[in-house]
Amino acid sequence: MKKRHTEHRTISEVLKDFVSEHRLEDGLDKIDARDAWIKIMGSGVNTYTTNVILKNDTLYVSLSSAVLREELSYGKEKIIRLLNESLGKELIQNLVLR
Repeated sequence: MKKRHTEHRTISEVLKDFVSEHRLEDGLDKIDARDAWIKIMGSGVNTYTTNVILKNDTLYVSLSSAVLREELSYGKEKIIRLLNESLGKELIQNLVLR
């Protein structure tokens, strides 16, 4: 049986403990990375985005436009930096545009 906490704690502390105890960080990071891509890249790029997947430290983005894929490939480092700033941590190290 789990030990009961008798001291008063904030909801954010309780949620952080719950997430870490149940190892949910990876799943939440995947969702946060997808949301950051949508927010940072805007509606123009998101129109051509078909899938965004985070595996380990690599973000895989599927695009339906070869021209857009080529254009974005020139600014990969900047995109990675902007996404990590939006996430608040160095989560993404590589960006693969498909």
